[in-house]
Amino acid sequence: MNILFIILSFVISVSVAQIIIPHILMISLRKKLFDIPDERKIHKRAIPRLGGVAFFPTILLSCCTVLSLRTLMGYGISLERSAYVLPESLFLVCGLVLLYLTGIADDLMGVRYRQKFIIQLICASLFPLSGLWINDLYGLFGIYFLPAWIGMPFTVLTVVFITNAINLIDGIDGLASGLSSVSLLVLGFLFIDKNLYFYSTIAFCTFGVLVPFFYYNVFGSVERARKIFMGDTGSLTLGYILSFLAIKYSQNNLALTSFTEGAFVIAFSTLIIPAFDVIRVVLVRIRNRKNPFEPDKNHIHHKFLAMGFTPKNAMIIILLISCAFSAVNIVLMPYVNNTVMLVLDIVVWVGLNLWWDRVRDNRIKKEY
Repeated sequence: MNILFIILSFVISVSVAQIIIPHILMISLRKKLFDIPDERKIHKRAIPRLGGVAFFPTILLSCCTVLSLRTLMGYGISLERSAYVLPESLFLVCGLVLLYLTGIADDLMGVRYRQKFIIQLICASLFPLSGLWINDLYGLFGIYFLPAWIGMPFTVLTVVFITNAINLIDGIDGLASGLSSVSLLVLGFLFIDKNLYFYSTIAFCTFGVLVPFFYYNVFGSVERARKIFMGDTGSLTLGYILSFLAIKYSQNNLALTSFTEGAFVIAFSTLIIPAFDVIRVVLVRIRNRKNPFEPDKNHIHHKFLAMGFTPKNAMIIILLISCAFSAVNIVLMPYVNNTVMLVLDIVVWVGLNLWWDRVRDNRIKKEY
């Protein structure tokens, strides 16, 4: 029965988003709320950027509907689990409301980076306040239990980092939504395996809203005014939810669920591409003595475009790489040490980037 409720939540999200997104697209066109192309952006025409406005209301409606039906039909959350689920979910909604309003303001008229950063810190701090924080690294670098005075600040920084990583990876059609979908699907099934159906519902609700958006974003025609971007409203919403789910899965709480070996690495392996890419880009900027927060064209999708791939092919390849990282980490985790697994991930990532750089540079030399 729990699986049926999860499927229902997914169907509701898809249906509601399919209704809302075309109306948002129409309003954006009438009010001329466009994302204007510049030298860094891939698109050459002005495209509506308020697709993410549909995300939070749809997810909230779907989750609340399914949770209400579960309760009325006698499948509500147990009293023991509600002590954890209720504060976590309520603080999650509070943070999403704040980020949602910030994203809308940024998409409509712009918000300074410092202001966005402060708001992200406030929203990230709500997780430890609800009792959700990273309390165990499961032996990563020899570290197991994390005391609150370390785990809570680490959690806040992790939330801010993941939220910005999703925002920054949103550079070509379908990439941010595709990578988020991969992570949501993996985490959704992982939560089912741990019998944490409420968190799986959140994952599949969020995935559901991305299905129609992905269609309009990737396959929508600019000429027919059927194409839309998610904007900061969407990327902030996705980043916050993904960080919530990853931290929840990695939290060691035997009162709620069973112990999972390497849960920290497994949870965040679903976010390797955006996380590793942001770290690499920042390190490259620092090496070149540039402002680490100054935008450039050095992200992974820029590399693939420079290698000659079309935006759609680049997106597909990056998604396949993300799937490969997640699958390999999950399968090998019972047999490989956490630290060794992370080091192998880093080595593979560095090796791939060196290879891509060589292909890109060779192509540029041939052109000149």
